[in-house]
Amino acid sequence: MSLPPGEYRLGPEDVTLAVRTMRGGAAAKAGHDLLIHVTSWSATLVLGDDPAKPSLELDADATSLRVIEGTGGAFELGDDDVANIHQTIDDEVLMKQPIRFRSTGARAGSNGTIAIEGGLTIVGTTRPIAFELEIGDDGALTGGATVTQTDWGMKPYSALFGALKVADEVEVTAEGHLRPQSR
Repeated sequence: MSLPPGEYRLGPEDVTLAVRTMRGGAAAKAGHDLLIHVTSWSATLVLGDDPAKPSLELDADATSLRVIEGTGGAFELGDDDVANIHQTIDDEVLMKQPIRFRSTGARAGSNGTIAIEGGLTIVGTTRPIAFELEIGDDGALTGGATVTQTDWGMKPYSALFGALKVADEVEVTAEGHLRPQSR
C-alpha cells in the first residue's frame, strides 16, 4: 500500500457499507435474501508513519439501514414489505441503538491489506471481531466481516412461527475509495 500517512475519512459518499442477510427455515422460499445499505455512518482510518500501527473508528446510525434489494421469495418485495422490514430492524432487531467499532489492534500487510481487530458494539453489547481491509494504490477500499447475531445477544428475525428466519450470520462489506482528511 503506497497511500501516504494521514487520516482518511470514510462515509456513505465515498464507501458503500452493506449488510447481506440470507433466509433459512422450512419456509425459506417465501422469504427474501436482502441487500441493505447503511446510509448514515462515518469512520476514520489513521495510517501513521509506522505502517504497523493503523487504527479505525466507525459510528453508524442503526436507523439508517435501507433495503436496496430482495432476491428470491415467492413474491417480489413491495413498498409495504420494505417499510415493514425497516420498522422491524429499528424496533426489534437493532432497537435504534448506535453501532460502533473501535480498533484495538491493526497491522498492515505487504500486499495492501490491513488486518484489523477491535470491539464492535451492537444493541449495547461489545464483542471482539477481526476483519481485513484491502487498499489499492489508487485508494480503492474493499473489506468485509461476518457478524453472527447471537454473539451480540440478538435473536435473528423469524416469521411464520419460526418456519421462515434470517440466518444467524450476516455479511457486512465495505467498498469504495478513501479520501485524505489531513496529514
